[in-house]
Amino acid sequence: MSLQEQLSDALKTAMKAKDTLRLSVVRGIRTAIKNKEIELGKSLSDEEIISILSTLAKQRRESATAFREGDREELAAKEEAELAILQEYLPQQLSEEELRGLVKAAIAETGASGMRDMGQVMKALMPKTTGRADGKLVSQLVRELLGA
Repeated sequence: MSLQEQLSDALKTAMKAKDTLRLSVVRGIRTAIKNKEIELGKSLSDEEIISILSTLAKQRRESATAFREGDREELAAKEEAELAILQEYLPQQLSEEELRGLVKAAIAETGASGMRDMGQVMKALMPKTTGRADGKLVSQLVRELLGA
């Protein structure tokens, strides 16, 4: 079952269950997908949808952090609840150990020797981690393993 079909089913289920939070999140996802389809003039593949979901998840994480810093705990909790729903449609997240292994493999593959090679390593890594790991964490591990 494609992600589009899963989202359609989730929308119907949320409507029937009167789950307003889930309904709102799924509608937001579908809107983001539809806007991207209009922009590109074609239907999106599951990989492209995962990329959109990753972006939405990143936005929720950043918003929750910003709300916490501004002492707006109730808004941070709402963002985290939305993030939990978004993550249901993303692939299984990589553990830090798995991610560390991918980073080491990418460093070996690109022959990186220092921080000046970080761009090459990130370019090799991102297709493997998109939707499965937070880009900030990936970047942090690359820096750490390149000896910054």
